[in-house]
Amino acid sequence: MVNAGKRNIVGIMVDAVDYEAANAFIFRAARKRRGATISALAVHGVMTGVLDAEHKFRLNHFDLLVPDGQPVRWVLNALYGADLADRVRGLNLTLKVCARAATEGEPIYFYGGTSEMLAALISSIEERFPGIRIAGAEPSTFCKMRPQDKSELASRIVKSGASILFCGLGCPRQEIFAFEFRDVLSMPIIAVGAAFPMLAGLSPEAPQWMQDSGLEWLFRLLSEPRRLWRRYVYLNPAYLFLVALQAIGFFSFPTEGELPVQEQLFG
Repeated sequence: MVNAGKRNIVGIMVDAVDYEAANAFIFRAARKRRGATISALAVHGVMTGVLDAEHKFRLNHFDLLVPDGQPVRWVLNALYGADLADRVRGLNLTLKVCARAATEGEPIYFYGGTSEMLAALISSIEERFPGIRIAGAEPSTFCKMRPQDKSELASRIVKSGASILFCGLGCPRQEIFAFEFRDVLSMPIIAVGAAFPMLAGLSPEAPQWMQDSGLEWLFRLLSEPRRLWRRYVYLNPAYLFLVALQAIGFFSFPTEGELPVQEQLFG
């Protein structure tokens, strides 16, 4: 188990952890019915915090930000000697948490995506992990929530008996959701992004060699060029440039951010 604590990557405090440490943290929170926020961050997720001071505040107040992308893991290893043998991919973390939940009887809840996606996701999870307790699932409303909507959703999740919540709203909406719900849900909220459609069989996965070499972004770009080209064409080079500045000590990246002045909650 590797848990070297939080490390500053261009102003975002990412945890130098492996799957075992992340899983252990999630289940400690689940058993204690304690609210906790977890997100799997690749380069795009890191850069959302770099470019938005309020979102930096949110991310840097998460309990656990795991290194989803290989370039994030590489920086942890290169700058901090984290000695991480693998990244902590959101999809794989989801599967590992579900496997342990099935063994230990912890009920889980899925929030996000469409009704069709959730049906396929649940079918896939139940097939992989017989006996798993799925307390509930609810699709995204794809619109901004009112305070009443937030209260009603929180009530439904709590009443379901769930002890772990998976959120698949996409970055950065899922991190905003986790941040705003952390004090009203006594359970770990895990933001796992593309894991929902991939596990539902609706989005293809990159070949393993592309994942291992840090080229999963290229596979996704080629799969959805219209939606993703701006993300990767602009943000990937910007990330590399900022990491280089940090590595040579040219610039020290602050981590404070700005307290969000109001909720920006999307369901």
